[in-house]
Amino acid sequence: MIERLDDGRVRIEAPLTGDEVRELHAGDVVLVSGTVYSARDAAHRRMHELLEAGEELPFDPAGQIVYYVGPTPARPGNVTGSAGPTTASRLDRFTPMLLERGAKVLIGKGGRGEELRPLFREHVAAYCSALGGGGALNARHIRAIEVIAFEDLGTEAMRRVELEDFPAWVINDSEGRDFYEESQAPWRRDDLLPEGLRRE
Repeated sequence: MIERLDDGRVRIEAPLTGDEVRELHAGDVVLVSGTVYSARDAAHRRMHELLEAGEELPFDPAGQIVYYVGPTPARPGNVTGSAGPTTASRLDRFTPMLLERGAKVLIGKGGRGEELRPLFREHVAAYCSALGGGGALNARHIRAIEVIAFEDLGTEAMRRVELEDFPAWVINDSEGRDFYEESQAPWRRDDLLPEGLRRE
């Protein structure tokens, strides 16, 4: 589900179709609601190992949203502890396995490798960045959370997470655009760089 609000923000909820993801553009502010799946480095390695062994993943990525997070334990009375995003580029090498299986939106922190842009186009998917350093604020948008796989990994176990209007920004869209690159371009002074480092 995708809904463009009057203020320009976009509310999204999985499962998402390719046509819906095409409506997301680099620079859009999104509000994520509904079910997402959490997975950090260790969980991605486990999923890769499962596929290498010919086994199934613990969830079906088709149409889904994956949040790169390992929530800290909850204090009494709270749904979860801090839930800040992890650095997304650490997951670049595992990203193809989820895109190939239909994952539509990935959420983390920071930018992605340039080599992923063609994959976002090919698989009609998008990458969003959540607020880095705002784990306590992000946690306020979590309504429910439960471990679904790899419980022995502790905070890095895979979880099913229910969100309500969780804010993020579209960085890489299904057209291959990169918001970080585009927003920095007007301010870049390549003429101040040594000749060997200048962009063509």
